[in-house]
Amino acid sequence: MATSHLKLKNLVMAGMLAASAVLLQATVSEPVFAQQSGQSSEQSGQRQPPPTRSSDTLSDRVYRAIAEIQGMMTPEDTTEQPDLVGAKRALDSLNERYDSLNDFEKSTLLNFYTNYYLATDDIPNAMATFERILQIVNLREDARLRALLSLGQLYASEERYDDAITTLSQWRDLSVDENATVFQILALAYYNKQDYRAAIPHLISHMDMLRAEGRELGKNIYGLLNLMYIELEDYDNAHDVTKTMVGLFDEASDWRNLAAIYGYLDDDGKRIQTMELAYRKGYFASEAEYLNLAQSLAGMDAPVRGIKILEDGIEKGVVEQNDANLRRLTQMYIMASEFQQALEPAKRLTELANDGESWDYLGYVYLMNRDYANAATAMQTALERGGLENRGEVQLSLARALVELDRFDEALAAAEGARAAGQNNASQFVTFVQSSKDRHAALQTRKQESIAYYRPR
Repeated sequence: MATSHLKLKNLVMAGMLAASAVLLQATVSEPVFAQQSGQSSEQSGQRQPPPTRSSDTLSDRVYRAIAEIQGMMTPEDTTEQPDLVGAKRALDSLNERYDSLNDFEKSTLLNFYTNYYLATDDIPNAMATFERILQIVNLREDARLRALLSLGQLYASEERYDDAITTLSQWRDLSVDENATVFQILALAYYNKQDYRAAIPHLISHMDMLRAEGRELGKNIYGLLNLMYIELEDYDNAHDVTKTMVGLFDEASDWRNLAAIYGYLDDDGKRIQTMELAYRKGYFASEAEYLNLAQSLAGMDAPVRGIKILEDGIEKGVVEQNDANLRRLTQMYIMASEFQQALEPAKRLTELANDGESWDYLGYVYLMNRDYANAATAMQTALERGGLENRGEVQLSLARALVELDRFDEALAAAEGARAAGQNNASQFVTFVQSSKDRHAALQTRKQESIAYYRPR
């Protein structure tokens, strides 16, 4: 909110300064006097009465005072510094005759006061003066519009959002034309009040007016609109805005946002597809991005693609080669049934973690590669290290490896341990180990008998 307020204040003050410059030029031109009828004094030979005062005219005296004030505030010689002290003194002198001024002269005087207060960054007095202008009974419509617009902008800059909304809404009711800046300030005022439903239509109107004028829309405008849609959990509209931002700006943050929005829309396929496109564009810069995409691919039965992403992140030094990431990499190799390639990360994992789970992974990889001796060693180490959630499963795998090595007594003990742990199929495997042991013993007996039979006597 603080950032949006700072942007709003900068926007308002820039607009106010520009408006003040125009006001100085427009208000002080030539003095306007009421029209007279009849002949001139030279033609009639008689002295004519002074010009009639009107609420839409400046007297010669007031005009000269205002022209002098303008000269002090905006010297014709741009190398000269404005004489703001002298201008304020002249304004105060003219203000002493305030009650004798007509309404046009009063509004002109007060407008120059606002110019002075804005130039000296005295916002409270500038606002109070605009409020005085609006109290003038016969205020010209253009002056009322100008005062409403300026006051609304100043209210917004001072975080008086309700007053800004009321004042600028009055300006819209009175004005024949709309104004892109008014829509923008109304949108920001409602945004800062967290009234996003009211803010969005004003921001869209602001954007439409800029497009109609042939002006480009900044990314910050799209970003603000997108943020409000997301705050309202309107992910369909947020998706449309974000896709537009991807097309216009093609920045890494836009691709990340688009992937996140697909996640909100429960479209996991497009979420992953978007992340892959961002990866191919070289927009990945954090470990989390590599891990997210790699694991997402593994989760959608594409572990080989996930492995390539994760290894690329490790190779680039973005993904740390720690036990957690090696564990992920080993798991993905196992999911992909790439057991030979899984050996290297599984070995590194045991070196870093040296816990029961890491040795279990290595043992399983050895088992799938039919390296039963190393599989048995690794699984025994896993059981010794402990901390296993699947101890019964590890014991069962150990029993399988030991059977292949004809180490039946050890295999039977491991299978019995699995059964005691409640592992599924452990009982059947105990029976299998026992029958394998008996069969092996029978074969050994026959072998010895054959050797004895054929041995020379």
